[in-house]
Amino acid sequence: MVKVTICMGSSCFSRGNNRNLDAVRAWLTVHGHTADVELKGCRCGGKCGEGPNIWIDGVCHSEVTPQSVPELLAAAFGEEA
Repeated sequence: MVKVTICMGSSCFSRGNNRNLDAVRAWLTVHGHTADVELKGCRCGGKCGEGPNIWIDGVCHSEVTPQSVPELLAAAFGEEA
């Protein structure tokens, strides 16, 4: 089970995590991993200046964009982007 936490604090949300959430959900659906992931949000991960931030299995990824989401998730699931 891959754990994905998306910061939805005001800074990360306004910097793009609102769009990143859509990208994560779309990738999981297309690749058939909706049952293989624990997807949750948090209010603030404490790294506001580096955001938008997404944690995958406890590792923080900063400055995430919808374009970088497929590569991050593919790596987490052991697939090619």
